[in-house]
Amino acid sequence: MNEDNNIPEFGIKRENEERRDGGCGIVFDPVSKKYAVGKQHENGLFRLFSGGVSEDEDIQEGVLREVVEESGLYDFEYVEKIGQAFTHYYNSFRKVNRVALATCFLVILKSTDLKPVELEEHEKFSLVWVTAEEILVDWKSRNENKDNDHWIYFMELTMRRVSELGY
Repeated sequence: MNEDNNIPEFGIKRENEERRDGGCGIVFDPVSKKYAVGKQHENGLFRLFSGGVSEDEDIQEGVLREVVEESGLYDFEYVEKIGQAFTHYYNSFRKVNRVALATCFLVILKSTDLKPVELEEHEKFSLVWVTAEEILVDWKSRNENKDNDHWIYFMELTMRRVSELGY
């Protein structure tokens, strides 16, 4: 799967994986020093605002579109690509095994102003504000199938970058 040996690969390879490249945004509020995530209604799992992008869509534009649609947050001060990873995971919303080249962006907010969300039928979660430590504890405690490995990797990179930027 790993077409570029410089890009790490995470998760457990599964039967009948569907390829769907995309990305995620790790949204940081510099005022509260907290991160915006979606909290799934079914099981309380914290999730990043993320999704697939079409081949003709710029990855950063696609990820920011997903952040706006899923969180309602739109007032971005700074956006930076944090990293990429190949990931194998089970998409619990669509109930399908996936493999993807995932690209992660740090999104620093100018304000926490909101627009109405535009969730798809299968997206059942609500915006919550939590610390990086709370996110990592949640993901690590629910990672028996290694589905959260890429998010943990991206979160750890983001935490370092947020610190380097002086937050």
